Amino acid sequence: MTNRTLTTVSHFDALDFDKLDGLVPVVAQDAESGAVLMLAFANPEALAASLTTGVMHFWSRSRGELWRKGETSGNTLSVVSLHTDCDADSVLAIVRPAGPACHTGETSCFGAGTTPIRDALARLDATLADRARDRPEGSYTVKLLDDPNLRLKKLGEETAELVAALATSDIERATEETADLLYHALVALRAEGVGAAALLQALAARAG
Repeated sequence: MTNRTLTTVSHFDALDFDKLDGLVPVVAQDAESGAVLMLAFANPEALAASLTTGVMHFWSRSRGELWRKGETSGNTLSVVSLHTDCDADSVLAIVRPAGPACHTGETSCFGAGTTPIRDALARLDATLADRARDRPEGSYTVKLLDDPNLRLKKLGEETAELVAALATSDIERATEETADLLYHALVALRAEGVGAAALLQALAARAG
C-alpha cells in the first residue's frame, strides 16, 4: 500500500491493526513548526473520534480506554490531517497544539531532540503564537504585533546592528544580533499570519 490520507472511517479498513493487537502507533507532528510532539496508540474507535471531533483521541493501553488528548490539561491537539505510512501499520497526525504536548510541560515529549536549531525555532514560534492569541499585558511581542511602524523600525535597526557587528568581525555580537533579527522577523511574519513553518519550507527549498 502507498501512503494515503485518512479522511473517512472507511479508509481505516486499509490499516493493519493486527500487528499490535488492534492498535497502531500514532506520531503527532506540529503543522506549523514540523516538530514531532508525541507518540501514542489508537484503535479504529480513537481514529474515528479524531476525525469526527477534530481533536486527537488515542487508546490508553494502561487504562484500557479511549482518551482525548488534553481532556484534563486542556492541552489539546487539533487535527489537520491523518496519514498512513507505506506499510499501513502506523499513522502520522498533523496537528495544531494548544499548549505543550508533553505531560511534563515540555513542548514535545522528545525534548530538544537531535535538531536543536529547528526545535528552538519551533519553541520560539509557539511562544509567538501564544502571545498573539493570549495578548498578555506588558508583552513586548504584543506591542510589536500591534504596531506595524515599530515592527519595521526594529527590523531596520536590528539589520543595521548586525551589519555593524560583521563589519568589525565581532562574532559574538554578530551572533546575538542575528538572533535579535530573527526574532523580529518572526514577529513580523506572525503579524501577517505566517508561522515558522513557511520559513522552514523556504529554507528547505534553498537547500535543495
